[in-house]
Amino acid sequence: MKAFVFFLSHVLGEDAEIVLYDVRNRAHSVIAMSETNWSGLSLGAPAPPLITKMLRKERESHRSFRTNYEGHAEDGTVLRSSTYFIRDEHRELIGALVINIDFRKMDEAIHFLDDFMGLEHDGFTNAGNAVDRLGTSIEDIAINSIKEIVSSMNVPSERMSQKEKRDVVDKLNSHGIFLLKGIVSIVASELKTSEATIYRYLSTMKKNELNVNFTMP
Repeated sequence: MKAFVFFLSHVLGEDAEIVLYDVRNRAHSVIAMSETNWSGLSLGAPAPPLITKMLRKERESHRSFRTNYEGHAEDGTVLRSSTYFIRDEHRELIGALVINIDFRKMDEAIHFLDDFMGLEHDGFTNAGNAVDRLGTSIEDIAINSIKEIVSSMNVPSERMSQKEKRDVVDKLNSHGIFLLKGIVSIVASELKTSEATIYRYLSTMKKNELNVNFTMP
């Protein structure tokens, strides 16, 4: 499982904190964790109260996981959290794998979309339930915003040059729109191009960004 934590850390990157707990050792419950650390935990630390309470509640249940609940970083940042329960051959709860995702980039994207559409928003850090902000309404807002941005170019999509299409993608990407699931296909449809082309634009932008960061003193 410790190797699995390392693998997940590599896949999810620095926007995710991963913590592995051994619930059989309450005093030293944390047995592995990613380099990303927002919770302030360290190896050998006991599980925080929220996790302890959850595990106590789930001990008698048959659930394998609990996903998309609101967690908090040490500095108060709202996180999107998921816990996967580890059980032995007798279905006894022996551990838990917690994945915390930093949605500050998503928050920026939602603020941009809300402002673009003239909607009021509270943001993740003030919302009572951050998960509710990730429902279908966000996708609807995103779709409408993409349509508005494309139409603001004053050129029909089928007549846009590659540069104009890249400009649209760049504007959307700068506000984190592509963090939303399924957005690439929607943007491709609106720009009358292929998903592969959108991914190519994004890949080029990422390479250019890396080159700029590398060459900066």
